[in-house]
Amino acid sequence: MLKDIVKKLKTSSTLEINEVSNQLEKEGKKIFKFGFGQSPFEAPEDVVEELKKNAYRNKYLSVQGLPELREAISKHTSKIKNYSYKSENVIIGPGSKELMFLLNILFDGEILLPAPSWVSYAPQAILGRNKFNWIETKRENNWFPTGKEIEEKLIKNKNYLLILNSPNNPSGQVCRNLEEIAEVAKKHNILILSDEIYSELSFEKNFQSISNFYPEKTIISNGLSKWCAAGGWRLGHFIIPDTLNALKEKLKVLASETFSSVSAPIQYAAIKAYQNNHDEYINDSKNILKHVGQYVYENLKSNNIIINKPQGGFYLMPEFLNKKFSDSADMCKNILNKTGVALLPGSDFGFAKKKLIARLSFTDFDGKKFISEIKKNKDIDFNLIKIFAPNIVEGTKRLKEWSESV
Repeated sequence: MLKDIVKKLKTSSTLEINEVSNQLEKEGKKIFKFGFGQSPFEAPEDVVEELKKNAYRNKYLSVQGLPELREAISKHTSKIKNYSYKSENVIIGPGSKELMFLLNILFDGEILLPAPSWVSYAPQAILGRNKFNWIETKRENNWFPTGKEIEEKLIKNKNYLLILNSPNNPSGQVCRNLEEIAEVAKKHNILILSDEIYSELSFEKNFQSISNFYPEKTIISNGLSKWCAAGGWRLGHFIIPDTLNALKEKLKVLASETFSSVSAPIQYAAIKAYQNNHDEYINDSKNILKHVGQYVYENLKSNNIIINKPQGGFYLMPEFLNKKFSDSADMCKNILNKTGVALLPGSDFGFAKKKLIARLSFTDFDGKKFISEIKKNKDIDFNLIKIFAPNIVEGTKRLKEWSESV
């Protein structure tokens, strides 16, 4: 029974760590919030002003989304992907998370999840009554699966949905073998959900999507929460190619019976997010995140900690070479108690419990102050990080000292 399944689910660990951290702060404890992944910046001023202007709009909009917004998103995405998407290909949701949930309800088959994967993919598969299969990955391949590793999970005459997230949460890595994965997906007729919520925050130029190699069966998922620093606005979208039109129509039916339509003022404001040029804002944000992430990486990597250099978004995934702890959850509890640094255990993202990996979000700083400073000084050095991201500096120091003492 679905109700029995729901009773066994826990609160999303990413949201829970935020609440735990806030509670500990209220109790007077110094907490370094390296657990919750949220943009440290403020939304662009022109988008905020547009939201204020449209606050009076109180009518229900189309289930699929405001036509002008869908047009703006399709043009924006077509330019980036060098592929022609139409407004009819876009569906707007109250965050991409809700659209993913509805896709899980619709999909009849098995879900392929690279380990590590975002914490909500597996629970949503469970709620959708779909079996999910973890695909083990390796550090050397940026924690993404090879074509062979995907094929080893397949059984003939079954439907599969592969969820691919690049840049990745929790690893902060970018997928380098998209073409190889696309070839396997074509060969076996696999549906792909390409979660590109961090794509605008890739630290390297010329970001590539698997949709560049397999557009006909790739659903692109994106939204305002990361690049536009508007997670609390809850606006996301799917771009569904014409070849999956039947699926899109069914998704609209589910949307009509669940969220009805997304907040009107937010949809009108989002038009400006996609129409206006925000290159400077995005580049400044990426510049800060890249240097802050690099600082944490350089100061944590050691004989006690293995870690990959961050490539996008705002995450790192340190592995602690310590045999004292039986599992990553136990280790993270100890770190929180001993240092005040809040991390999430790797077991929340699909790793075996005994693998002592954690997710670290390097966003515990005032993005408004930091971004105003780099407009005057584009070079970001240790001194600027120390001034504008003191919690990052102190939290990193405490974490390294902990790794050397246990």
